[in-house]
Amino acid sequence: MKTVPVALTAVWLLAAALVSTASGAYGGVASYTAFGGGAEPASFCQAKQQCYTVMRNVQRVVYETQEYTCYRNVYETVYEDRIIDAVRYVHETRFREVAYTVKRPVYETRYRAVNYTVARPVWETHTREIPYTVQRPVYETHYRTVNYTVARPVWETHTKEIPYTVYRPVHETHYRTVNYTVGRPVWETHTKKIPYTVYRPVYETHHKTVNYTVARPVWETHTKKIPYTVKRPVYETVMHEVKRTVMKPVHYQKTIEVCGGRWETQMIKVPGRTHCKVVREPGTLVKDPCSCETVYVPGSVHTCKVQEPPRMIYRKVWVPEVHHKTIDYVRYEPHVVIEQVPVTVCRYVTETRYKVQEYQVCRMEYECRSKKVPYTVRRMVPEQRVRTMAYQVCRMEYEQRSKQVPYTVRRMVPEQRVRTVAYQVCRMEYEHRSKQVPYTVCRMVPEQRVRTVAYQVSRMEYEQRTKHVPYTVCRYESETHVKKVPYTVCVPVPYQKKYTVARTVKRKVPYTVTRCVPRVICEKVPVTICCPLPQCTPKCRTGCV
Repeated sequence: MKTVPVALTAVWLLAAALVSTASGAYGGVASYTAFGGGAEPASFCQAKQQCYTVMRNVQRVVYETQEYTCYRNVYETVYEDRIIDAVRYVHETRFREVAYTVKRPVYETRYRAVNYTVARPVWETHTREIPYTVQRPVYETHYRTVNYTVARPVWETHTKEIPYTVYRPVHETHYRTVNYTVGRPVWETHTKKIPYTVYRPVYETHHKTVNYTVARPVWETHTKKIPYTVKRPVYETVMHEVKRTVMKPVHYQKTIEVCGGRWETQMIKVPGRTHCKVVREPGTLVKDPCSCETVYVPGSVHTCKVQEPPRMIYRKVWVPEVHHKTIDYVRYEPHVVIEQVPVTVCRYVTETRYKVQEYQVCRMEYECRSKKVPYTVRRMVPEQRVRTMAYQVCRMEYEQRSKQVPYTVRRMVPEQRVRTVAYQVCRMEYEHRSKQVPYTVCRMVPEQRVRTVAYQVSRMEYEQRTKHVPYTVCRYESETHVKKVPYTVCVPVPYQKKYTVARTVKRKVPYTVTRCVPRVICEKVPVTICCPLPQCTPKCRTGCV
């Protein structure tokens, strides 16, 4: 289709050239003079047809093959890790403060005075003598005679002769003749020819046609809808029952026994106290022989116990009494109260959404091609060769010889000998002896002894004392406490979620394309131009019609 306009252009240029040439020819014929200046000009009708060749420039279109590089888009799937911000709801337990009243018992310790009598023992120490008998051991040493026999060994030395036989070796040297053969090696060299075969490789080149298939990828773009699920939080207010324990007072009465009493005055006769008193006996008048005067000698002094007269004392005695008393008590009993508390509950509603994603499908178009592949065949050609090998043969030459070999003969000769052996004989000699052996005899001798024993005598002394006895009084005080009641709240917690996204990357791949490019060339073409014959009529005077 591209050659038609070019051909039309060439024809049009050739026609224009012919027209211009023809007009020039006509002009030249009319102006030229024939055969000299004196001749009359010939007429146009009498002119002959003239043809001549002219070299004209002709443009011709030539198609040349040209290789250029094109790029095609290749789509590759690349997986990327993306991080998105997401929100998940976490149940969180919170607490709110609830005030309640509690009756707290307060215990007070009080004291009351109580009089009591204490009997304090008073210990008095006395001594007395106790006789007792003790058996005292008395040891006496006596001797007795003991007879015993002692055996004393007596050694006597004796000798005796013991005959014995000894074999004494006697060595004698003798000679004997030994014949032996000596072999002497004689080496001879020989040669022999050994044929062997050598395989020489011969290489031959052959060609074979190999059919192969070329797969050309064709990429097609498709779209698909991918469903994904989204959880949408929905908040609802739900009335939740909360159980609360309330302490309610319960009033009741209780009869108790109160221990009381009164004081009574009693008169008690108490014996007098006993104390030690030093008493001197009345003295006597004694005549002094030195001065011949009468001297007063005081009596002996001794200690005696004296008891005072009894006395009357008054003391208060506590007489216990039991009274019954009614007391009002308050007891707190727990009661469960159910309250309706509004609680916000978060539930998730699953919602399905779709997203449109483009993906590419690679379809392979297969094309069968063939090519000639050269291959080399190695063929082993056998070749016979001969080699000469030298070898040696050993031949033994034997020679008879003789020699004298000495040998020794050992002969045992018996010889009688005597040896004297000394030996000892033990003989026991008995001897009678006696010795004095001491022994101890113990006999018990009674002995009278006296020991002083101290003993204590107790007597009670009474003493009035006062003590404070504690007792506890309970009273109730109202207190307001605050307790924390748990409730659950859905709290959004942001977090980052990682997922893999497939992304298509476009990449340009170069490839070579061969095309035909038109090129206009100018060349000289011989053109024959002929002047057409004139057609003249009688009326035509000036030229061709």
